[in-house]
Amino acid sequence: MGRDGDSRFCTAEQSPPPPNSSSKIPQPHHSQHRRKKRKIIFSETENQSQSLTQTKILAPISTGTSHTNSCKYTPYARKERQHRKRKESRSEYALRQWTYSTHYASNCVGKVILVSYNILGVANAAKHPQLYRRVSPKYLDWEYRKKLLCKEIRGYRPSILCLQEVDRFDDLNDLLEKDGFKGVHKARAGEACDGCAIFWKNELFTLLHEETIEFQRFGLRNNVAQFCVLKMNDNFLGADATTRLSWAMSSRSVLVGNIHVLYNPKRGDIKLGQTRLFLEKAYKLSQEWGSIPVVIAGDLNSLPQSAMYQFISSSELHVPLHDRRQISGQICPAEYPRFHTKSNWTRPSIHRWTDEELMLATGSRLSHLSHHLKLSSAYAGVPGSSKTRDKVGEPLATSFHSMFTGTVDYIWHTPELVPTRVLETLPMSILRETGGLPSKKWGSDHLALVCELAIANDGITAQESPATKV
Repeated sequence: MGRDGDSRFCTAEQSPPPPNSSSKIPQPHHSQHRRKKRKIIFSETENQSQSLTQTKILAPISTGTSHTNSCKYTPYARKERQHRKRKESRSEYALRQWTYSTHYASNCVGKVILVSYNILGVANAAKHPQLYRRVSPKYLDWEYRKKLLCKEIRGYRPSILCLQEVDRFDDLNDLLEKDGFKGVHKARAGEACDGCAIFWKNELFTLLHEETIEFQRFGLRNNVAQFCVLKMNDNFLGADATTRLSWAMSSRSVLVGNIHVLYNPKRGDIKLGQTRLFLEKAYKLSQEWGSIPVVIAGDLNSLPQSAMYQFISSSELHVPLHDRRQISGQICPAEYPRFHTKSNWTRPSIHRWTDEELMLATGSRLSHLSHHLKLSSAYAGVPGSSKTRDKVGEPLATSFHSMFTGTVDYIWHTPELVPTRVLETLPMSILRETGGLPSKKWGSDHLALVCELAIANDGITAQESPATKV
């Protein structure tokens, strides 16, 4: 109710007539006397109320809605304002829901929340304005975005972060350090200044080893990748869980890999070559540190129905069966007009590859490509809604701007790790309503992938249950 509706401000004419007054009309001087008396009473009441209110004031609340008082004060104003801000902050991300796995996980020990996020490099956003025609310049400003990104990341309560397109590492490091994170950064070679960064909760992990790949040294452009061997601290697993770890987990370490693959859709040979080296190094490091579990994340610039996806998930690829310009599937129309099946991965025709292209893709002139890791997708391993997932289980879209809508970001893991839940991406209908990313609520043109991984103990993997264990 507004100020005009407050009963304290009703005039005498607005007041109901006194009882038994219908037969007699009061004299004018009596009516004037009653009005003066009411005004005096109301004035005294307001003065008393104001003096009492001023003695109790803690903080004023100024709102855009009308109240019975023109400016309302309460003893609990500060607490109310803080509660309202917390509620609004929670509602901002309410559209992204956790989906839980149906896998048997009672024999799992320790859980880690991993976030993979292409945060949109500042230089990249400035160089490609055509991608953000419907985005307000305010939402592209780094000072605005960096606070929004850190606020979003903080809300996921992550243990490990894999970030791509990082060209303001010091800014992020200063903000995330306050939340107990430590991080390492690897910048791209050449003119581009963005790169990859891995952060971890210092109370949960200790960095044992760090290694990077500069693909330029192999003639594979200037992209980079990085690896961290993280040892789980005692307070990560707890005393009881530590004693129950199987021999395969006795080292209590995990290998985290982070990569941003070349964008150019036509250079499938470069994309395959970068991914091949990345997976070879991951396997080698895993073996060197005692066959430790592996989790890799990043922007692969490849769609789920692509030959690149097949190579990672199936561990092999017969290169000549695929057109070099379609290795990543990026030339497909946006928004998943059709879904892929395994029968679509191989084509009957043989495409011509030069010796140079085969060398870049496979590291030799052989046409067959393979890797030794047994990788599963975290999102594909947890059932999801058709509003946010394709038929394989990958998100419908992890990137959205004026020129592209689709999935290019992934989290992969070896069988020693079990995905217990994943955070769904935005439904396509809601994503379209934003007009394009970044936006008021989302600080990048990508959406963060968030999953919770548990350590499979006693040989039980993500696909097994006690009934199937021999």
